[in-house]
Amino acid sequence: MLNPQLNKHGELQHLLSIEGLPKSIVNHILDTASSFVGISDRDVKKVPLMRGKSVFNLFFENSTRTRTTFEIASKRLSADVINLNIQASSASKGESLLDTIDNLSAMHADMFVVRHAQSGAPYLIAKHLHDTKQPHVHVVNAGDGRHAHPTQGLLDMYTIRHYKKDFTNLTVAIVGDILHSRVARSDIHALTTLGVPEVRAIGPHTLLPGGLEQMGVRTFTNMEEGLKGVDVIIMLRLQNERMSGALLPSAQEYFKSYGLTPERLALAKPDAIVMHPGPMNRGVEIDSAVADGPQAVILPQVTFGIAVRMAVMSIVAGTQG
Repeated sequence: MLNPQLNKHGELQHLLSIEGLPKSIVNHILDTASSFVGISDRDVKKVPLMRGKSVFNLFFENSTRTRTTFEIASKRLSADVINLNIQASSASKGESLLDTIDNLSAMHADMFVVRHAQSGAPYLIAKHLHDTKQPHVHVVNAGDGRHAHPTQGLLDMYTIRHYKKDFTNLTVAIVGDILHSRVARSDIHALTTLGVPEVRAIGPHTLLPGGLEQMGVRTFTNMEEGLKGVDVIIMLRLQNERMSGALLPSAQEYFKSYGLTPERLALAKPDAIVMHPGPMNRGVEIDSAVADGPQAVILPQVTFGIAVRMAVMSIVAGTQG
């Protein structure tokens, strides 16, 4: 398998990562999502694109919001959705990940939406399905370890395109815990694939991973310097479990240096938009005045996320290995 995400015709059969996806496929997903945005309104009927298909939500790691948006997206496509609380079932009985997949495949699963604390778990499942000759079963990565969160990256790109129209003249800043963030990685791959000329990463030294420069990213440890003249600000959630310990002195100290306040937002372009994958820690990474202000597009991101996940699932479900 050269690129496990693509079939022999170069079509998307799994969505595992934005890294390595051709620009044409990224744009195809965004264009398809445009046609679904209206279906997010309550009065529009469901579309039958996945009628008769079974989507299994396999969340080995908690995430109410991501799971809920995948569930809504599946139902709007007329699919049957099965939510499995894996922590309470097979994993705790010692059953291996691939045993679980084999058992669910035997129940005629058509798609697995997988969230897992281990980086690479969705790849392992996709390879297993390939090796066991099950090209009709598809995998969508809903977040794996520190590695990737491709549908979040795609909904972020959809949001930027919606408000800014064109990627080729933008400066985009990603702020916060880049080191542990799968969202940051997916966003960086997507932004560079779509031709954004300047991507900036802003955060303390301890939360900036090595190798960002090789990915075409400019790094800043000074928030004021990094925000000057940017068009888009993507704030990352600071994971509570990382606030104590060696990486950060305290939440208050972090906010003092890296919190997005109205004063700092004023350093960006006047029409800059503020994004956040959620859930937000108000007063830690973002001031409420900014989160609820006119430049924040955080709630539209959630709405667009349903349309983007509908696009991904309908495209993937339409391919054969």
